[in-house]
Amino acid sequence: MKVCLIAGWGDLPSAFQREATKRGVEVFTVGVRGITTAHADEHLPVGKVGKLINLLEKKQIKKIVMLGKFEHKLIFSHIFAFDSIAFSILRRSKDRKPQTIVKAFMQELENRGFEFIDPKPYLEDLLAPIGKIGLVEPSKEAMEDGLWGFPIAKEIANLDIGQTVVVKDKSVVSVEAMEGTQEAIERAGKVAGRNCRVIKVARKLQDFRIDVPTIGPKTVEVVKKIKGDAIFLEAGKIYIIDMENTLRLANISNIALYGL
Repeated sequence: MKVCLIAGWGDLPSAFQREATKRGVEVFTVGVRGITTAHADEHLPVGKVGKLINLLEKKQIKKIVMLGKFEHKLIFSHIFAFDSIAFSILRRSKDRKPQTIVKAFMQELENRGFEFIDPKPYLEDLLAPIGKIGLVEPSKEAMEDGLWGFPIAKEIANLDIGQTVVVKDKSVVSVEAMEGTQEAIERAGKVAGRNCRVIKVARKLQDFRIDVPTIGPKTVEVVKKIKGDAIFLEAGKIYIIDMENTLRLANISNIALYGL
């Protein structure tokens, strides 16, 4: 099987490349200039959907996987570079929520004979398990905050606003929106100081073909920076990238990683 990987920012595309190749899948990676950090066979500018379609037709690839972060704010910062197909996708979108736009993009390509496949079978080993993940146990106060904030985080995710909230003492300190996870965590540290707790979840009906939330060493580093003490993840729904280094950093920083 031959698959096109449309790769955004971060390490999740590289993980898919490794795991899919092990299983005999031929992965052709298309990156986005200035965004993609994984190795890519071709790079295209933001918003050039027509060029992507022409490339896939030339390579005779019909199956597509889309992984990695594509910042929502790209719509506003690069809109003048969009081609006619990208503009058409935006016009047909009922709103500018991330999931709405991605689904409209997928529908456009599916109408042209392409198929978006679920990458989850290749990445299941990266999904957060239930319970303690590292060596550090959450404190009683941290666990209370995690359990208290979890349903709030789910509501925010279901509204397609963001997938991360930061809480402290049963108060919501910050909510991720267009700025991204790291910025939301840093903002929480400025507002509430040490012992903030980060909660990351997926949408209620998470489509694993679309913007699956991830954490990795950089997430732990920013939690350490604000002197946070716990990261709670929705078990079975959040990918942990570079598991070994993520756990090592959490352990030496005395930050609890816990699957809810």
